[in-house]
Amino acid sequence: MIATRYRRAARLCLTTAFLLCFSPFLKSQEDQPSIIRFVRNPDAAPDFKLSTIDGKPISIAAAKGKVVLLNFWATWCGPCRAETPDLVELQTKYKDQLQIIGLAVDVENTEEVKQFVESFGINYPIAVSTDETRIQYGGVAALPTSFVIDTEGRIVQKHEGLRDPVLYETEIRSLLGLSIGSVKVETFEDTGQIFLKHANRASQLPGVDMSKLTPEQKSVALHRFNAESCTCGCGYTLAQCRIYDRACSVSKAATEKIIAAVTKKTAAPGSVSPASSPNSTAPATNPNSPSAPKLPRE
Repeated sequence: MIATRYRRAARLCLTTAFLLCFSPFLKSQEDQPSIIRFVRNPDAAPDFKLSTIDGKPISIAAAKGKVVLLNFWATWCGPCRAETPDLVELQTKYKDQLQIIGLAVDVENTEEVKQFVESFGINYPIAVSTDETRIQYGGVAALPTSFVIDTEGRIVQKHEGLRDPVLYETEIRSLLGLSIGSVKVETFEDTGQIFLKHANRASQLPGVDMSKLTPEQKSVALHRFNAESCTCGCGYTLAQCRIYDRACSVSKAATEKIIAAVTKKTAAPGSVSPASSPNSTAPATNPNSPSAPKLPRE
């Protein structure tokens, strides 16, 4: 199952990377982001104990007190290669306050990783990620994926694909209490964007159209999305799979089937239309009749 999951992730990362790698890098102060967003009430970053490619121990706990940028990448990933010089520059600029950690994935030959580190002059620790670590961080559905961790060891943001290094620097400076000019800081609730376990908080899911459901129907559908497992082999609930793999046809078909079932059940003969009222003079009608009034839509 794990192997299947990460083969799918590899395909996803290529697609995501292709779409994101053409975002222009903004270098000037005038072009810095106007808003940055951090998770409200963030979860602790899952810790791990790995050895770097030169045999030194590395963990999240060891970097506590610093901002951590945990970067999942691969030597064969074009966008990963493109962002590496910017990460090297950030590590140099904030060497006493920032710790970038690179975790290489899908590694068959560690010698390639060592050569990559040497050729790019990487100045932050690089280790090979285990499957367990990737699962702890939500499976890592695209490369590169970077988790921004505050000085207390909590994940406050997650970025998939190639991102503007100015965004990273602004987030880092904000977490360090340094000036970020007129940039506004907003917070948001994690509804699966950071940790898939929080997918049950989501009111919307990628590729799932719930716009025609009543509030009651939507509540029932969301409950089922979080209670039923996807059968694609990912091991996630339907809600989690939609967040993790937007291209999954299995979870998409399953969620569509649930929506159809919920809608049909509500409109079954003998049910009372939400539009009905005790004072209504309209005759009761069969909801399945072509002449029956339609249920109100959101």
